[in-house]
Amino acid sequence: MAISQELLDILACPKCKGEIRLNETQDGLICDRCKLLYEIKDDIPIMLIDEARPVP
Repeated sequence: MAISQELLDILACPKCKGEIRLNETQDGLICDRCKLLYEIKDDIPIMLIDEARPVP
């Protein structure tokens, strides 16, 4: 099950409070401003700054 658009509209980057978007493989959320990827595990976005990975 993919993340609903309604949930994506509510979620924000925990670091900068900016918009996030699904990545191409739909297994993570990307903040373009912070260049961070928040993984999605078992259909749950892991929105912890310490768990985020940098996006090249």
